[in-house]
Amino acid sequence: MDGRIALVTGAAHGIGAALARRLAGLGTRVVLADVDTAAGTDLARELGGLFVHCDVSQPSDSAHAVAAAVEAYGGLDLVALNAGVISGCTVGDDFDADRYRRAMSINVDGVATASLAGLAPQAPEPIYSAAKAAVVALVRALGPAWEAEGVRVNAICPGYADTAIVDPLRPLLAEAGVPLLHVEDVVDAFLAILAGGRTGECWYVQPGRPPEPFHFPRVPGIRTPTSQRG
Repeated sequence: MDGRIALVTGAAHGIGAALARRLAGLGTRVVLADVDTAAGTDLARELGGLFVHCDVSQPSDSAHAVAAAVEAYGGLDLVALNAGVISGCTVGDDFDADRYRRAMSINVDGVATASLAGLAPQAPEPIYSAAKAAVVALVRALGPAWEAEGVRVNAICPGYADTAIVDPLRPLLAEAGVPLLHVEDVVDAFLAILAGGRTGECWYVQPGRPPEPFHFPRVPGIRTPTSQRG
């Protein structure tokens, strides 16, 4: 990773911040993108990187972040699309159209890190699960589609990680005895994916076991030459 150029979204806190620190420690030049300007600027200063204010629900912001990386460092080798939110509602009586649109625009349109919820949907957060399943499908489609161009696309699917995004669920998780992942475990998995050199894979990360790609069952029916290997 020494000398590589990386853009990390959602980089001011949680998994994004931990990944940015690890990459910088490996000699990577990092561009940190987030809506939290204060925290993002402080971390960029600490890492000797560049901060760009970026709301990933706005395509123009994402384009600006990429352009800033190219202008500052002359190119871009790696993008970690990590920004994400939960909706805080279901599709029942508490459904909120604004919360739904915000969650989908960030988690799908902004293409966030995926989640174990994309492989094993969670009843308390159906909108979040739907968004993460969309990311999983997108990555599986783009992997073989872009492979010939030398572009690799993979998803990381962590379980519940010890970050602020799970704060509303902490009492429920504690009552159910669900262990939380350390963010460094997720970062380790991210680097393992990079080292693997493959594309179109979705790696799950759970406490107490090594990360690995999820093996999707073959679905009966017509399979095109670019169908995901599974």
